[in-house]
Amino acid sequence: MNSLPINHPLFQLARRIVSAACSPLGGFLAVAFAMFLLGSAYIVDQTEQVIITQFGRPVGNPINASTAKSEAGLHFKLPLIQQANRFERRILEWDGAPGEMTTRDKLYVVVNTFARWRIADPLKYFQSLRDERSALSRLDDIIGSETRNIVARHNLIEVVRSDKERKPEQDSALVEASAEVGVLPPIQFGRKELEREILAAASPKVHIWGIELLDVRIKRINYKSGVIEKIYDRMMSERMQIAERFRSEGAGEAAKIAGRKEKELQQIESDAYRKLQEIKGVADAKASEIYAAAYTASPTAADFYRFVKTLETYKATLGRDTTLILTTDSDFFQLFKKIEDRSPQRP
Repeated sequence: MNSLPINHPLFQLARRIVSAACSPLGGFLAVAFAMFLLGSAYIVDQTEQVIITQFGRPVGNPINASTAKSEAGLHFKLPLIQQANRFERRILEWDGAPGEMTTRDKLYVVVNTFARWRIADPLKYFQSLRDERSALSRLDDIIGSETRNIVARHNLIEVVRSDKERKPEQDSALVEASAEVGVLPPIQFGRKELEREILAAASPKVHIWGIELLDVRIKRINYKSGVIEKIYDRMMSERMQIAERFRSEGAGEAAKIAGRKEKELQQIESDAYRKLQEIKGVADAKASEIYAAAYTASPTAADFYRFVKTLETYKATLGRDTTLILTTDSDFFQLFKKIEDRSPQRP
């Protein structure tokens, strides 16, 4: 292959282009062309959608806003006069501040909610809100207001519980003491249904801003300090009622035991007294029999018995200051006169 001569037209054209580029005018044109390329070309990521504005007014359709197809990639716009406004295409989060509200049964609670949302219509979103900060502020107002309205229409138990079939574990002792302890009152809706009501009420109101509200959930429910004290007092009252029931049952059992003890004690004492009297009766009978046998053995023994008994009677009835008036022929005065000697005379 033959080489081109140095004065070939192609070499001459190349030399003219290089010389033009190295000149001030050429450098300015090169910079202007580079700025034109950089200002007109932009890249759309898969996670974002773009609105093109010309002097602040939207022009054309949103780019990469459709969920059916992706328009991510390299795009072009007019430099300087047009601007690419980027918005998030993914699901966004909203975490509301805790708010005080009252339930239908007049209990004050602090409810904390959160939600998930996305920009469904970036053109409406741009025209009404412009940025995410404004959107979050509007969501605070709408979701907070609807949460307050829904909670105010239901009792606290509907906000707290979510499962109608849930049954708590019960202590057998507490169940025997009180049938109401450990039993959950029935619910009609539940927390999940209330969350669906909040979502249904708030979705149309945020749709006018190009926002699609995907989900709303109640994250936390707390009682106010005064309500917590009342709940603790009620719990203490319930436990005190159970304790009082146990005490009354124990006192009843103690009374039954004491009654049985007194009955058995009286029965034992009665049986012992009866046996004692029987023994004493038998002893007295035997003593009387012995005395009778001893004192009736001879007339002298009988007189001696009579004499001893009379002395015992004197000892029991007569004292130092005793005044006694007797007739001379009374048996009681007989020993004061004389003691007859009835012993048999010896020959």
